[in-house]
Amino acid sequence: MASVSHYFLLVLVFLDSNAAQPSCQPGCTCSEDSFGRTLQCMSISLGKIPRNLLEELKQLRIENSPLYELPRGSFINMSTLEHLWLNFNNITVIHLGALEHLSELKELRLEGNKLRSVPWTAFQATPLLRVLDLKHNRIDALPELALQFLVNLTYLDLSSNRLTVVSKSVFLNWLAYRKQRQPGCGAKTVPILVLALHNNPWLCDCRLRGFVQFVNSISIPVILVNSYLMCQRPLSKAGQLFHKTELSACRKPQISTPSASVTVQMGHNVTLRCLAQASPSPTIAWTYPLSMWREFDGKALSLSLHPVLTSSAAEDTALSELVIPAAHLVDRGNYTCVASNSMGRSALVIALHVQPTRAPAPARAPPLPSEGEAYIDLRVVRQTVHGILLEWFVVADGPRDPWFTLYIASDATLRPEVVHIGPGVNTYGLEDLQPSTKYEACLSLEGQPARRGRCVVFVTGRAQGELAARERLLHVAVVLSAALLALPVGAYVWAAQAHCRCRPGGLRCCPRRRRGPRCPRAVPQLGDCSYVGHRAPRGDGPGCRDTEGEAHRGGEQDWA
Repeated sequence: MASVSHYFLLVLVFLDSNAAQPSCQPGCTCSEDSFGRTLQCMSISLGKIPRNLLEELKQLRIENSPLYELPRGSFINMSTLEHLWLNFNNITVIHLGALEHLSELKELRLEGNKLRSVPWTAFQATPLLRVLDLKHNRIDALPELALQFLVNLTYLDLSSNRLTVVSKSVFLNWLAYRKQRQPGCGAKTVPILVLALHNNPWLCDCRLRGFVQFVNSISIPVILVNSYLMCQRPLSKAGQLFHKTELSACRKPQISTPSASVTVQMGHNVTLRCLAQASPSPTIAWTYPLSMWREFDGKALSLSLHPVLTSSAAEDTALSELVIPAAHLVDRGNYTCVASNSMGRSALVIALHVQPTRAPAPARAPPLPSEGEAYIDLRVVRQTVHGILLEWFVVADGPRDPWFTLYIASDATLRPEVVHIGPGVNTYGLEDLQPSTKYEACLSLEGQPARRGRCVVFVTGRAQGELAARERLLHVAVVLSAALLALPVGAYVWAAQAHCRCRPGGLRCCPRRRRGPRCPRAVPQLGDCSYVGHRAPRGDGPGCRDTEGEAHRGGEQDWA
């Protein structure tokens, strides 16, 4: 009877222990041998590391699963784990505390994931780690103290990543490597240290010089899995093996130019050249007040249209050319060529002088004046939201920049508006323009009266009933400056064209004639008037149309 009771008690204990033991993860395989308990989860949908796993688990293998990250505390119940295989998942992030509670871990394999970086300080929690496999990831940098906590590591695989430049200090600071190099180690048995660094896109310039020297000096007990490391960039060294590559020391850029002072006639093309010698290869940018030019993927990034061409004149030498087409007076000044690399930056100033030229006057436009010691070029450059923008270029002799006086007159005012403008300003905006009105703007130096030839005349179009109150006033034609602004549908515009007879009375159309609108009052620059009205493709309200014969009589130029 006692034996039966003892047997029954053993059965209850067995059943109770099985009930407390977690079952194997669904879709996974559990096994146990003399090595210990193993859990394998292959090609199943696991979004995170399972929590309720076998007790005293020695090996965990999860592969080909949609596992994206290892958060903090992922292995909180696995303090006995010694081998962790997480190959060919989609792991992109390992959080800083992800390896906590793995004090017995000896092997970690993360092959074929999407890691761009590794939290190297996380290995403080794994002091017994001997094997670290990180091949076929996207790691592109190694900090100098990356390996400081891997004191017992004997196998490190960083092959087939995206490493370009690595400092030799990464390995010189590695305690496991320093142990191998200590004097007297040859008298005792030391473990072999295996490194795999091949199949990375190594950039063989001066920054890799120390690492190349380190690789070429490796000897037993340190072994490279593949000792034939190869340069991929720059193009001049592509395909060269490390042991056949000579790299120079790094140095900051040194800049030179064929000419530090360049003079060009206005309207001619000019190229400024800057030669920079540096290692590694420098980045060159050109600066000018309020502007900057820099080459980017073969194109120039700039606030203007000046192209920048950069080429390699020789190894560690770059030639940059700033092309200024049709140089104008506004282009003159000091241009700074700036070359920079990881060692520092240098700058060189090139002075550009633009000499004005006197081009022949257009057939229907007065010549630009040059009275006294000043040359003035006044023009309308564009329409703004509320009016137009005037711009001028002045070449004047004198120790300082001149002041300006701008006179603005129109048909609607009896006296011109006078605006005093300080030195250094070369633009002025006219706003609140009235429809069907002729305006004249004249520029003079330092309070001098308005002079003929320094003026620009423009006429606003007719108002349209449905347009916004301000927009309908901004359809402007420039009469005396060979520039015509864009015309909206239904707007009337005046331009310097064929002959017509002038009569006083403003811009009203001739009531009984179809040859075009009556001309505006004579402009001071011309002895007789030469305006013919052109109607836009569609008109709203009354207006004058051109007859075919009148429209092209006298060599009329079509501005539309």
